[in-house]
Amino acid sequence: MKRLRELLGGNLQQYTMVLALVVLVVIFELASGGKMLTPSNFQNLISGNAYVLVLAIGMVMVIVVGHIDLSVGSVSGLVGMVVAISCRDFGVPWWVGLLIGLATGIAVGCWHGFWLAQMGIPGFITTLAGLLAFRGLVIWISGSISAPVPSEFKTLGAGYMPEWGPGWTMMNNSTLLLGIIGIAYLVWSQFHKRAKELKRGNDAPIWIPATRSVAIVVVIGYLTWLFGSGRPGTSFPIPGVILSVLVIVYHIITQRTTFGRHVYAVGGNRAAAALSGVNTKKTYFLVMLNMSFLAAIAGILFVGRATSAGPQDGNMWELDAIAAVFIGGAAVSGGIGTVFGSVIGGLVMAVLNNGLMLMGVGQDKTAVIKGLVLLIAVAFDVYNKNHGKPSISGHLAKKMQAGKGGEPETVLSPASAAATSASAEPGSAPASGPIEPDSNPNDPIPPTTK
Repeated sequence: MKRLRELLGGNLQQYTMVLALVVLVVIFELASGGKMLTPSNFQNLISGNAYVLVLAIGMVMVIVVGHIDLSVGSVSGLVGMVVAISCRDFGVPWWVGLLIGLATGIAVGCWHGFWLAQMGIPGFITTLAGLLAFRGLVIWISGSISAPVPSEFKTLGAGYMPEWGPGWTMMNNSTLLLGIIGIAYLVWSQFHKRAKELKRGNDAPIWIPATRSVAIVVVIGYLTWLFGSGRPGTSFPIPGVILSVLVIVYHIITQRTTFGRHVYAVGGNRAAAALSGVNTKKTYFLVMLNMSFLAAIAGILFVGRATSAGPQDGNMWELDAIAAVFIGGAAVSGGIGTVFGSVIGGLVMAVLNNGLMLMGVGQDKTAVIKGLVLLIAVAFDVYNKNHGKPSISGHLAKKMQAGKGGEPETVLSPASAAATSASAEPGSAPASGPIEPDSNPNDPIPPTTK
């Protein structure tokens, strides 16, 4: 148990949903008679859910700052329709239409950011108004009729990485190269992290990065083979490449930049963040702008896959994105949540949808199951926080501690937990104990000392 804890870095929380995802895949693989782990199914799973995962990347930042965006589905539908109409009725090139769509998303984000940051209207109300207004606008400008998009968009929404090079590899060489790059970088990062620990004078056994590297090679190697060995003409989907780039970029933004630190600071305690010199209005504005920008990308990916924009595109997408974020470990009260966690939460929902479909479960029962999964995940989080208990990962860590003969970790008071979390990695949960949620994020705050 001690070695397992060292291998996982002493933090089991980030592995909880990954474990749940693996368990779901195995269960559906057995229950569907081997239909889950096939190249075509996984390619469709990524292509068909990329837009929701893109929305989840932006939604986690909105939820971390203590708000919520109900308009993302309507914004995505609006952008898709604007792109289609621009190309069909005004004859603009496909790339100009794409830029017009992105500009539309940015404009909508500025609109939402203005009402939230400058006027103090809560994000829930601001985006609820946006949900209604932009949904009506989509129907208005489309005349309730679908509009086709240029064929180039199909590459973005449903294309595959190209084939090149020799055929003796028995798989798509672009996918193979992508897998090799991923393995090389992740393995290098494990040993680089160990080298940094040694420079600090910390104990860093070589078996830990070596074991992790073996696991990385096995997992990514299998996924590379799975995506690259499908029927001729298929490989790792282009939407998956776009999603992967966005995940990396936004992970860096949220964890390694000043803006990312400000997002978590405002979400943890708005008044304290303002007193520390954080421009809270600017943070709110940029978070809402970013959310609509990503909603525009999601809308473009979807119409590319569907080859046309429809008046009902984006309907209820916001619920899937919100569910992904909360299942991925974000806190209801804000201040906690990560990009990786939200994407894993989205994949859990995607696998759940896909697996139930393979088993022939109807949409009615699927909706019931998804609702229960979301409710249980959030209810467990809220219950543990209200009672000062650790999460699932906390229970596992506590059992590991007891198993090695040590004393269980002490539950900190709210004040101590808050102090401890101030030095933790952005988006991670406090060591233990609940943190009192901030007051209304739109309450007046003391002026910042200049």
